[in-house]
Amino acid sequence: MKTDDFYYNLPQELIAQTPIEPRHHSRLLDLNRKTGEILHRHFYDIEQLLVPGDLLVLNQTKVIPARIHAHKMSGGRIEILLLRKMDSLTWECLIGGKRMGVGKEFVVENGPEGLVVEEILAAKKKIRFEQPIESFLGIAGEMPLPPYIHERLERQDRYQTVFAKTSGSAAAPTAGLHFTEELLNNLSDKGLNFAQVTLHVGLDTFAPVTEDDPEQHHIHKEWCELTEETADLIRKTRAAGKRVIAVGTTSVRTLETAARAASADRIVESFQGDTDLYILPGFTFKVVDAMITNFHLPRSTLLMLVSAFAGKQTIDQAYQAAIAEKYRFFSFGDAMFIHMD
Repeated sequence: MKTDDFYYNLPQELIAQTPIEPRHHSRLLDLNRKTGEILHRHFYDIEQLLVPGDLLVLNQTKVIPARIHAHKMSGGRIEILLLRKMDSLTWECLIGGKRMGVGKEFVVENGPEGLVVEEILAAKKKIRFEQPIESFLGIAGEMPLPPYIHERLERQDRYQTVFAKTSGSAAAPTAGLHFTEELLNNLSDKGLNFAQVTLHVGLDTFAPVTEDDPEQHHIHKEWCELTEETADLIRKTRAAGKRVIAVGTTSVRTLETAARAASADRIVESFQGDTDLYILPGFTFKVVDAMITNFHLPRSTLLMLVSAFAGKQTIDQAYQAAIAEKYRFFSFGDAMFIHMD
């Protein structure tokens, strides 16, 4: 297995720059991972593909306006992208700007002063603010869109799921962006059940794997939580012979992390903490029966994850079909529903 096995050529015009309105009118590639059959639908058709008693697992993380502008005390502008909160004052971040080594001081525009306290890798640093930065983000922060999106986002809430609740992400769990309140209500009326997990997404999620051998790649850690209430819903769903459906790769990683310490009869255990779960082809899924997901970047760990779930050849064929049909790719793009029945 080589990293280049997960490369595909994507025409630039298929990278979605703006979200579809309304959300649930995006397209949906319906993929049967058992037969390889592909059907082309719209996302609102998901109502026809789910049955009463199925459990949809949603990542309730909320994107923070994590991109902030600042000035070095010694002069010069810098841009800071908050990635991960370490404690009340300390954050892991990316800094754009020259000579920002340990000990460098800065002041956030419309915000507090700060200090670089540790260098991690290249532009990735650990910084400490004089005051908690969260109270300043409303005026000092901007929504951190991925680098492949070049259009200005007119409405900041369009890079937020309608069920976002717990602040902490530097990027949206994009599979959830297709749901509207109307669609969620329709699914609830139909007898679908919902469970919430939390995984705070870091921008490393979008980073390509640079090692020739993907097994040599160091997976990013992300904080996640699966409560006992959600664990109980999963057990009841399985006992009733219904499906656990992960909305997004972030939900997949959380669910399968919670399964690592569980006995077969328990399926999952409640979990809170960092996950380093790296899912490659050959991985045995213990919880996830079906998955809703977007189309992922070439050579990314997320493309490897969906290839592990559906089979690499099946995913290759699905992606080529999506390109031929001019689906929209990546964060503001269209979706896939991967299932077996």
